[in-house]
Amino acid sequence: VVGNLTAGGSGKTPLAIAVAEALASRGRRPGFVSRGYGRRGASPRLVAPGDDADDVGDEPLLLAATGRPVAVGRRRADAARLLLDRDPSCDVVVADDGLQHYALARDVEIAAIDDARGLGNGWMLPAGPLREPRSRLGEVDAVVRLVPAGAWRATGDPRETLMSQEPVRWRNVADASLAHEPDAFRPSSAWAIAGTANPARFFDLVRALGIDARTRAFPDHHRYVAGDLALPDAGAILMTAKDAVKCARYADRRCWALEIRARIDPA
Repeated sequence: VVGNLTAGGSGKTPLAIAVAEALASRGRRPGFVSRGYGRRGASPRLVAPGDDADDVGDEPLLLAATGRPVAVGRRRADAARLLLDRDPSCDVVVADDGLQHYALARDVEIAAIDDARGLGNGWMLPAGPLREPRSRLGEVDAVVRLVPAGAWRATGDPRETLMSQEPVRWRNVADASLAHEPDAFRPSSAWAIAGTANPARFFDLVRALGIDARTRAFPDHHRYVAGDLALPDAGAILMTAKDAVKCARYADRRCWALEIRARIDPA
């Protein structure tokens, strides 16, 4: 289980994908389960690239883009049973989120923390951001802190490691055959949009890539409509891959998604 203690993003999905890739490199055959937050319906179902985000959720589509099997369901154990029934070769299940979903048994727990925001004021919801007390960190098997690429350091705790988010490419949302290297992409009259738990993280990354963009933030898991892309004088509309799966039906060639991967301390 890859989860977190706080409400909001901490890099769980890229971390879950990196965990699956590491397992696959060691000869395992991982699959994913997820709740599919915000989707229509609660029954378990398999996810395929190209499914509607309203039916399966946005993050499960990012998991499915890896080519590995994915199942969603409010009861993650039912999703895991469906996954294993349809793909018996799967020998390890990676749960994207679900640290607090105790109905799902687990062998390993990994807690992701956004190092910039930490645990906030340390209070439980709704007075603070915590889903569980900070003492819960003492029970997990590993803690992974999300830090900027230039902020790597020794953690001093053998259970802790660091990760950063590494830009891979800008991919055109309307035409997937069009792509640019992050360091070479300099669109003019750009807008950056983000419907994530921490839009500022994406906006900071866009600026770090040398792009001067106007910004517009939406709520986490925002369901986009065509009007959201009606931005004045937009020569390019930049977004996260999570937003792109929900904007695809409205996208034109101005729309670009930043694909990222988790870079984890190899130690």
